[in-house]
Amino acid sequence: MSAAPDLLTPEFIAELEALRRRLEIRARSGASGERVSRRRGGSAEFEEHRPYAPGDDLRRIDWLAYARTGEPVIKQFRAEEDVILRLLVDGSASLGFGEPSKLEVARRLCAALGYLALAGSQRAQVLVAGGKEGRGSGLSQVGPPKRGRSALAGLLRELSQVEATGSVDLTRSIEQALLTSRRPGLLVVVSDFYDGGPVLQALGRARAQGHDVCLLQVLSREEFEPNLEGDYTFVDSESGQSVELTLDASAVDAYIARLTGLIEELRGWSRRHAATYLRTVTDEPLEGVVRRFVTRESD
Repeated sequence: MSAAPDLLTPEFIAELEALRRRLEIRARSGASGERVSRRRGGSAEFEEHRPYAPGDDLRRIDWLAYARTGEPVIKQFRAEEDVILRLLVDGSASLGFGEPSKLEVARRLCAALGYLALAGSQRAQVLVAGGKEGRGSGLSQVGPPKRGRSALAGLLRELSQVEATGSVDLTRSIEQALLTSRRPGLLVVVSDFYDGGPVLQALGRARAQGHDVCLLQVLSREEFEPNLEGDYTFVDSESGQSVELTLDASAVDAYIARLTGLIEELRGWSRRHAATYLRTVTDEPLEGVVRRFVTRESD
């Protein structure tokens, strides 16, 4: 299991710092927070104070109140709305495939996106679909929402604990994530999307509830560009069932056609529902997909 500090290198953080001010979450929760909504007609009238948290913009401190009480507080206004980034990570056994594994890449991507949110005074939350033997097929972990740079270490620890094991019902996991979400936010589902259930229907319910949705598909190079020929015994990493197959050019073409169909289905759904679809292969640099996430350039 990767240690938490390994998820973000200093070089990667430098790239993220250049991107973080460009991140905008279109879904707004309606609760008070630090980010100013771009709604038309929003009032900038002062509403209340809240305690200062590490990572908050120092320009937002009410220095007159600090002089009176000795306690730093942040000014909040009616036009401001709280925003939250929810990272739903697939912890099924299929994510353990590849070198580096799909799960390792998924964790690093979630760490990067979480850093962008926390460094930008937004909230971030980690939710894990399965990833623990015997824990059922839905969510196995629901981390508390976090805010501010000081919360990054906790978020990284949660991500480092995600394991690729067992089977997952991704549809059920998404539905459970919606039940735990009192207000809309940006829901990022990080998975290979090898799930036979009605995942897109569950995501449609997320959009209907006002969530901004991003599908982040992680594939290994061997899956994306298979180079196989001959007799093989394939073992399902989640069910343990095995099947013997003879692979030739036509069998590989059929596999590629099915994978392409899955990609097009995810891409088409995202286009129709004003969502974002991104895809990364495990041996590719992560900076590119993070940059596309920030600019919402669907693949």
